[in-house]
Amino acid sequence: MTGQLKRLAKRMAIGAGLEACWLIAAAGLMRQARGRGVIFTLHHVRPHVAQSFAPNAHLEITPDFLDASLRQLAREGYRFVPLGQLPALLAEPEGGRPFAAFTLDDGYTNNLEHALPVFERHQAPFTVFVAKGFAEGSHSIWWETLAVLLRQTREIRFDFGRGSERLALETPQQQWDAFDRFASYIHRADEARAIAALDGLARENGIEPTDILRALVMGPAQLQWLARHPLAALGAHTISHRALARLPEAEARIEMEVSADYLEAVTGIRPVTIAYPYGTPEAATGREAAIAGRLGFSVAVTTQPGLPAAGKTGYLPRMSLNGFYQRRRYVAALASGIPLKLMGK
Repeated sequence: MTGQLKRLAKRMAIGAGLEACWLIAAAGLMRQARGRGVIFTLHHVRPHVAQSFAPNAHLEITPDFLDASLRQLAREGYRFVPLGQLPALLAEPEGGRPFAAFTLDDGYTNNLEHALPVFERHQAPFTVFVAKGFAEGSHSIWWETLAVLLRQTREIRFDFGRGSERLALETPQQQWDAFDRFASYIHRADEARAIAALDGLARENGIEPTDILRALVMGPAQLQWLARHPLAALGAHTISHRALARLPEAEARIEMEVSADYLEAVTGIRPVTIAYPYGTPEAATGREAAIAGRLGFSVAVTTQPGLPAAGKTGYLPRMSLNGFYQRRRYVAALASGIPLKLMGK
């Protein structure tokens, strides 16, 4: 089975699982799985544009789906809360109304253009996590650069560590295979050097990574405006968006602290929340949670699926609003906690 077919089979299996969980929840079963609330992860919020090759489609939802998600959660009695209030909320006695907190990673401009109006319509607070290097234009977003590169070129040559190799990109399967190869290389090698090499390859093929960045990400003026909005909060997301657990401790601390310093300098407000880049167990560990606590962050979030629990605000799980599963009933299934129980979590 090809990698593309494996991905399709996995998506179909997850979709079927969410359908089953929704039916269980709709029948009023397993209500104890819901917990106190849920934190949702988002990235892009923008109208859908069809692409023959869209390796980052899972990071993108439409404004209509976000609106439908908020309506569904409100119908089920959820209260929309700021992420920064979670320590107090999790200290409350159990049995109250469940809460939902919304977070958006990486600081995309469409969070301002398309997500904000939806959150305003529902009076739902939200937090945008900002990487200093993205906002100031000093670091590229490698997964965005790579998607453009693989769409616009027919073949490339790159050294993954064993000498220069030719990669044909004439078919979607070849594009997907190349994307997976580069992603694995970036996560395995020295991340900064690997991304610099990818940026160099893009420039050799007439693609400027910083142009892609500036077209996608909010700059200081937009962040200043957003920080003044009563529903919005900005959170730290490091300088370079590298996997913190792979860095020396002192460097990881600098990444986290300087990210907060930057937002305070730009907006006058020091962030109390942080999202670990990538947020996987391999990218963020208990060491990073300890650093976050020492730096004064009251809430730190991963991308690992789960529901928040009291006493663990330095390493909180989130549930993804994923571009592959844009159905209102799937949001209800995720918030119910049933998928987690069935997975033994």
